[in-house]
Amino acid sequence: MKQKAIVKMPAPDGGKIANGVPEMLRILGEDPTREGLIGTPQRWERAMKYLTSGYQTNLDEVVNGALFTVDFDEMVVVKNIEFFSLCEHHLLPFFGKIHVAYLPKDKVIGLSKIPRGVDMFARRLQVQERLTQQIADAITTAVSPRGVGVLCEAQHFCMMMRGVETQHSGTVTSAMLGSFRKNKATRDEFLALTRS
Repeated sequence: MKQKAIVKMPAPDGGKIANGVPEMLRILGEDPTREGLIGTPQRWERAMKYLTSGYQTNLDEVVNGALFTVDFDEMVVVKNIEFFSLCEHHLLPFFGKIHVAYLPKDKVIGLSKIPRGVDMFARRLQVQERLTQQIADAITTAVSPRGVGVLCEAQHFCMMMRGVETQHSGTVTSAMLGSFRKNKATRDEFLALTRS
């Protein structure tokens, strides 16, 4: 799959997000001038800028040159990477764990760069399916491995707090590229390692 260019977005203009919050609070039936809500517009703006800060970085900045030539061709797995993101449909959180594996060809990436990459994509307005694929594509772009596997397990507040209000359901998505897609033994090894 061809990797789309990841464009670094300009930072949101300060104050513009907060400016609309008092009206939103009034529409919801609240008094934006009451004590507990006076600083809420500014706090919400700071929170939203932090939760969507993934737009302000790109893959090159995350990798930062941490690619190393090695004589190693066995599976590399980084598992249980915790993430928090915002569903683009309702702006409600979804969260969980992501497991990432790849089969190096001649280069490996610094291990800390994988969770940083997960964080970069998670801190954008997302759907779980896209998040999973973006991580797989980014690993492919960074190290050109023989294959990549990504497994994402998440719970969604848009299902827990509203709609069907199901509290104990989870969603699992995967992206398997190269050897992980073509070779059942490789895929099975990855899935077994994520369960151990």
